[in-house]
Amino acid sequence: MEGTPARKRVAVGSSIGATIETYDFIGFGTAAALYFNDAFFPSEDPLSGTLLSFATLGIGFAVRPLGGIIGGYLGDRIGRKPVLVASLLTMGIATVCIGLLPTYAQVGVWAGVLLTLVRVVQGLAFGAEWGGAILMTFEHAPWRKKGLYTGITQAGFPLGLLLANAAFLLSVPLGGTWAWRVPFLLSAVLIAVGIVIRLKVEESPEFTELKEEGEVAKNPLKDVLRDDWRSIVRAFCLRVAETAGYAVSVTFVLTYLREEELADRTLTLTALMTAAALGIVATTAWGALTDRVGRRPVYLFGTVLTVLWGVPLFLTLNTGAAVAIVLAFVVSYAVCQNCLAGVQGAWFSELFSAKTRTSGASLAYQLSAVVSGFTPFIVVFLYDATGWVGPALLFSAYGLCGFVAAVVTRETWGPAQRAEVARLEAASGAGSRSHSVGSVG
Repeated sequence: MEGTPARKRVAVGSSIGATIETYDFIGFGTAAALYFNDAFFPSEDPLSGTLLSFATLGIGFAVRPLGGIIGGYLGDRIGRKPVLVASLLTMGIATVCIGLLPTYAQVGVWAGVLLTLVRVVQGLAFGAEWGGAILMTFEHAPWRKKGLYTGITQAGFPLGLLLANAAFLLSVPLGGTWAWRVPFLLSAVLIAVGIVIRLKVEESPEFTELKEEGEVAKNPLKDVLRDDWRSIVRAFCLRVAETAGYAVSVTFVLTYLREEELADRTLTLTALMTAAALGIVATTAWGALTDRVGRRPVYLFGTVLTVLWGVPLFLTLNTGAAVAIVLAFVVSYAVCQNCLAGVQGAWFSELFSAKTRTSGASLAYQLSAVVSGFTPFIVVFLYDATGWVGPALLFSAYGLCGFVAAVVTRETWGPAQRAEVARLEAASGAGSRSHSVGSVG
């Protein structure tokens, strides 16, 4: 009930790993919005370059479900820890390779091909990462604080976003290709630190128990698709509101601000870094709030706000005022996106049994990445056809999708569940006191 003695170390270790993986994966999104259209694709047609850059970004998201399937299957079969170490190492190698790639000016179309291949490897590694990290934390955490502990792991994502954009901001003065190469090359240092930390993390107690009892699923993917496909569909829709919403309100907005000349790169990255810094605390706080009021109420709040924020977001950006732009990023990320992300770790884990939990949660989480990965690509077409109104309405539509999913998804930590845990804790405490009195007598 109180979790394992290693619960804090596991949560922090998982969070650090998530930070590094996000630095690598999300850093690609920043570079795609700000640099890759010129560096890896023909520069004669800016729109085509932007579309190709975002398409490459989307490919990484498209293969994430495959990474989630592989990582989830192995996590349920051989353990959570080996998957965590392997995914981090694979991501690190791929990211450093990006920093070494030749540009379009050097090798022509091969530049885009090589970038795409490395992005595929990134997507596979990131797809395998989330389920293992979250499940390790969830299964080590106390019953009453699973939202808080998984929120700590989820907070690794805004921290990674902060570090990635800080690296890009600091590298701006370097100019040329070094402005985007250096942030990717610096990943080598983070990976070395992350591997050392993850090797010291203990295996999940629930998986260890399943293994000792011979209850490990022989084919967890088949089992979860047969028995829990409805939970996968619900979690997929819940996740779309968060991740695809991010693709509109952050990834596309980076390009929107540049194209409309509303903000320079320094202001844009500073605004995003401010939101990310607040998001580290916000994600953890949102997760902790679910331990007190339940998972569903917090998610409903976040999705309703997402529905309402679409048009005001772009009206705020269109003012061109520095303060307004910072505020827009803060509301979009630290409130709308982080509110949903802070809930997902605990809620998604509780929707599946221990035997198939990594496969089920990973599959639902990463399938939604296909939608979010190609959202910037779709939004460019909407923007070209309708101006900012199309992207604004799409953002709200994603929020509506999440709202409907939250309504039809069962509450896993409501008043009944909290009361049952309190009863078990009271019974356990009474049993301990009786044993203590009997021993003294």
